[in-house]
Amino acid sequence: MSDQRFVTIADIVEALDFKIVYGEKFKDRKVSSSEVSRPGLILTGYKPYYPHQRIQLLGRTEMSFINSRASHEREAICDLICTPETPAIIIARDMPVPRALMPVAMERGVPIISSKSQTSRVVATLTNYLGGQLAERVSHHGVFVEVYGMGVMLVGDSGVGKSETGLELIQRGHRLIADDRVDLYKLDELTLIGEAPEILENLLEIRGLGIIDVMTLFGVSAIKRNKQLELIIELTHDDGKHEYERLGYAHLQESILDVHIPKIRIPVKSGRNLAVIIESAAMNFRASQLGHDARQMFDERLSLLIEQNREMRP
Repeated sequence: MSDQRFVTIADIVEALDFKIVYGEKFKDRKVSSSEVSRPGLILTGYKPYYPHQRIQLLGRTEMSFINSRASHEREAICDLICTPETPAIIIARDMPVPRALMPVAMERGVPIISSKSQTSRVVATLTNYLGGQLAERVSHHGVFVEVYGMGVMLVGDSGVGKSETGLELIQRGHRLIADDRVDLYKLDELTLIGEAPEILENLLEIRGLGIIDVMTLFGVSAIKRNKQLELIIELTHDDGKHEYERLGYAHLQESILDVHIPKIRIPVKSGRNLAVIIESAAMNFRASQLGHDARQMFDERLSLLIEQNREMRP
């Protein structure tokens, strides 16, 4: 597909501090699969279901098996694992490249990459990187901030005060991740990560003031590159036509990329300190995750009071 996301081998090497030991001229090869393959049965010649379109990772187990084979068997194995569609072959632990692999890689234009890390570490790091870069993405209009370590996205109609509230939160020691446009991608089945598009990184737009550079004004501690989205707060104009939650019985959610994110709706009214309210909402949400439910506490106290009043009746 023409709109399929991809990264190049050069991107991977630069981001993860790998080293190209052969095939520097092939570093522009594209990687479009977020999965990493460790050749297993293919080493014994069993070819069905071999994912040749994925990056192939050779660890100590694979290298030990290859090196234990006779010369002609090593050549046959390298011919199987290194196909023209293979984006790259990575060798963990800085182990030497098998001699039989070099001519096959040269013929098929496959770069060979080395990593100092253990095999399991390479798998985890590479999978996380590819998952983030190649994941499906959506954009939301809002302000994404980190409040007490929690990723909170402020949404609402234009002019409701999202950016101004974000600025006040930054002044109170919290961090900006994105303003105006928040790019979200799905890291796993339960996790959404949000970040700013490159052109808007560190920037905040305030009506009447224009665009400000948050890092320049408040320092590097006031910004963060990306963050997990944990809570959505919708700011709405208080026009008297809507009912708002008073006791916490309603549990709103918004589904983004099939991930359900808790949502709170807060009315905007003159005289309300939205930054303090949002801080309190974030802390209250975190407390509820830890089992401290103020609504449940109120219910228990109310039930106890009703029971006591019942007993006091003649």
